[in-house]
Amino acid sequence: MTRRFLRLGFALAVFLGIHGSAEPGSSAQGPVHVVRYQGPITGVSAHFLTAEIREAEAAGAEALIFELDTPGGLDGAMRQIVKAELGSKVPIVVYVAPSGSRAASAGVFLAYAAHVAAMAPGTNIGSASPVAMTGASLDSTMARKVTHDAAAYLESIARERGRSVAWARRFVVEAANLPAESAVEEGVVDLIARDRDALLQALDGREILLPAGSWPLRTARAPVVEREMGLRDRLLALVAEPTVAYLLLLLGIYGIFFELSHPGAVLPGVVGVMAILLALFALQALPVRVAGLALLLLGVVLFVLEAFVTSYGLLGLAGVGALIFGSAMLYEAPLRLSWGLIVPVAVVTGGFLAVCATLAVRGQRAPVRTGLEAMRGEEGRVLRPIAPGREGKVVVHGEVWDAIADEEISEGDRVEVIALEGRRVRVRRPLAPGHPVSAS
Repeated sequence: MTRRFLRLGFALAVFLGIHGSAEPGSSAQGPVHVVRYQGPITGVSAHFLTAEIREAEAAGAEALIFELDTPGGLDGAMRQIVKAELGSKVPIVVYVAPSGSRAASAGVFLAYAAHVAAMAPGTNIGSASPVAMTGASLDSTMARKVTHDAAAYLESIARERGRSVAWARRFVVEAANLPAESAVEEGVVDLIARDRDALLQALDGREILLPAGSWPLRTARAPVVEREMGLRDRLLALVAEPTVAYLLLLLGIYGIFFELSHPGAVLPGVVGVMAILLALFALQALPVRVAGLALLLLGVVLFVLEAFVTSYGLLGLAGVGALIFGSAMLYEAPLRLSWGLIVPVAVVTGGFLAVCATLAVRGQRAPVRTGLEAMRGEEGRVLRPIAPGREGKVVVHGEVWDAIADEEISEGDRVEVIALEGRRVRVRRPLAPGHPVSAS
């Protein structure tokens, strides 16, 4: 009998040890991680949010709450986050908050993929039709392809999470929108909570299906750990925005062109190199077409050649053309740069090159004002007589020069410099009467 009780006690201890680990919903109370994210969904934000999921798993968090306010973002970044949500070992709660926030476009997918989707009063969800973040429109064939792909993807997520499949298709195909109250009624989201405390109370006791099984949430009294995007990630998120990356690339082009056309300025070259390095970092996280980037690089080469080759602006004009076509082709659909951005950039670049070309031509046509070439045509006075085959001395601009001539010229006579031969000047009598020339 005693042995039987010992065996039962040992089995009970093993059972409690197995289920007493720091898994979500276990007897060990884990913290609730809260991540506030506002802005577009980009490669940087996808890295941040998926890293927060891994951090919550490692910490044995009771739940991870994304307080979300987003206008949408990149398809690839959105899918990266959705995959992390669907495979998460901790409950994911997407909470569209505070009032006035929205979960648009990619935000709809993130809300659908969460274990629990919640909204604050005065928020909305929808408009998940694929569009270019920069405002450009898609051609009809491409629009149909990406729309049907996005609709099928959101419908599959809806079935996985038990949300409205009909509204999933309407969000994508019709760009439909729903306010918070209607979203709950239509089965798009699970609940409305006026603030974070109300959300934690509403989540308490809710059963969540995880890869390890079904777990009840205990959030009412769980400690809350707020997680924020660091300064580094915020700066990288700003740089990774498609329009900012494009403008950084152009700034780099301008800086390098100015440095090459005016060697020694230093600052434009340093700024240009830094801008291009930042742009390259951003472009690696964006859907970039190789042909578009190659055209932009060709434009850079043509701009540089314009600084060294006298083409009277033709190379610069060809560079502007490469810039326009490269800008239009730079990003993959649905991400496109709008003509409202490309045209002003091309006009400014063309104007900048035109000014540079005009100044270069004007400088080439201007008379030489310094150096030995500037001596031609200047007048002086003879200090020592000159004769054919015999050197004399002349003073020009206060400088004494050895002088030769094809005729005899007496001391004190005025002369005109017609050529320079080594360190001597060849002179002649002025063709027209001039003013007396001072020897000083």
